Amino acid sequence: MSTPYTLAVCAEMVLLDRPVEERARALHDLGFAVEIWDWTTKDLDALAATGARFTSVTGYVEGDLTEPDGIEALLRTAEQSVRAAATMGEPNLNLHGTGLGPGGLPVRPVGTVTPEMHERAVDTLGRVAALGEREGVTFCLENLNTAVDHPGVPFARAADTRALVAAVDSPHLRMNLDLYHAQIGEGNLIELVRDCLPLIGEIQVADVPGRCEPGTGEIRYAAVAAALRDLGYDGVVGLEAWASEDSLVALARFRDAFDGG
Repeated sequence: MSTPYTLAVCAEMVLLDRPVEERARALHDLGFAVEIWDWTTKDLDALAATGARFTSVTGYVEGDLTEPDGIEALLRTAEQSVRAAATMGEPNLNLHGTGLGPGGLPVRPVGTVTPEMHERAVDTLGRVAALGEREGVTFCLENLNTAVDHPGVPFARAADTRALVAAVDSPHLRMNLDLYHAQIGEGNLIELVRDCLPLIGEIQVADVPGRCEPGTGEIRYAAVAAALRDLGYDGVVGLEAWASEDSLVALARFRDAFDGG
């Protein structure tokens, strides 16, 4: 079935027996766009030489949205990320509510987000959006879950990222709506997509529990895909999931869920 959206795959989570450049080339040959995380650990010229279309890369190296030192670090490394992304054709630049360390845990955990923190985050993201406008790129703010993978991350829920992106109100700051994280934290995914649609820059998917490919858990991704087609969503749907068995099987299941009709 022809779909209006682009299917992409995170090369950090599949085909793990191959170097990342070979993963990107293989995903490209299979007809997928490619996403990566930390660009500082990659040979960007080698990735560009694969011929793959890159749709997302981490848009900062360190920092956060609310603390003075963290804000400056985030803005400084966001500029570095813009330059790095240009090597790969200017993919979207992904952000989180705070910097993540080993195991996806926040470098600076937050128990409660205060109104003052929210205001500082809006201001910081406004400066990020201004950078995006100046450089002609789009930053995307990703929701996470705090119950399983990322305890202590502020602005984690999709409701939080939606509020921040709406407050900034710039086409250069969009949501990366991660449905795996949203299912754990909020649920009601199709209504969530409908509500957030005007602000979405990308959608990422994995099944729950386990964070593996569609068809391995509780989410009816075929229904989500049908809703996206009905809504006319024409952005990126990115698989950010571990393979439950074999990577090629996982990629086929992902394609079937979103292209299988």
